[in-house]
This record gives sequence, structure tokens and C-alpha cells, in this order.
Amino acid sequence: MDVQSTTSAQNPSIDDARLLVRGTARLVEQLGYLSLVEFSLPGGRRADLMALGRKGEIAIVEIKSGLADLRADNKWPDYLDYCDCFYFAVSERFPHDRLPQHVGLIIADGFGGAIIRESRLDKLPAARRKALTLRFARCAADRLGRA
Repeated sequence: MDVQSTTSAQNPSIDDARLLVRGTARLVEQLGYLSLVEFSLPGGRRADLMALGRKGEIAIVEIKSGLADLRADNKWPDYLDYCDCFYFAVSERFPHDRLPQHVGLIIADGFGGAIIRESRLDKLPAARRKALTLRFARCAADRLGRA
């Protein structure tokens, strides 16, 4: 995700990724999750938004600001090994039929969002969940310490 992306005023086929992130983060918070933006996963990949639920469940949301962004992304399947559920978050204008049907779908804007299609639940192995939860906590503490 390029958070410095072209705004929709410059190109109506591209949405501002920063607004999609903000609205998606607000949605997951309403659902009882805490989230971190641009979370580094083992192996060097970086999830656009990783969320940790009250019971330790882990969700990853990949933000797509336009069709070109989706076409250029071939790494998102790698994220499935690091979450219980996976979503794409896009704007209302994004052609939803171009997204894979076997993952969750969030429609968002700068103010919030809604889950349009639930993600299937694939529970993480306990050891991986523990490692990711510790990584999440350390990352959050590090970011808080730098603020």
C-alpha cells in the first residue's frame, strides 16, 4: 500500500489509501479489535493493517486504492498464513467483482466501513499465534515509545 497515493481528485479511479486505512481502522475498533498499520510479518512482508481481537484472534486487512494496486499485488496470499481471517478493504467505487471471492470484503471511506463479505475463519496454530501476538505487542509498545 502506498499511503502517499494519488488522491481521487486527481484520478477518480484511485482512492486515497490513507482514508481507506483510517475508515477501516475505525471499523475494526468498533468490532473490538486493536490495529496497527503497516505491520511487519515474519519473512519481510508488511500487512497494511493487522488487528488483534479480545480473544487473541488475528485479522489482516489489505487496502486496495484502485484496480492497478490490486493487479500489481501478488503478495497478499502470503498473508493468509499469519491470520485467522483476511479481508480486502476498498471503496464503494472499486469493482468488487475483481476481488477474490474466498476472502472477506470491507467497503470503507475516511469515516468508517462495513463488512460486506465475511472472511472464512482459518485458525492459526497456537505457536504462530503466540509469536504474532508478541510481535504485535512489541511493535505497539515501540510505536508508543516513539510517539
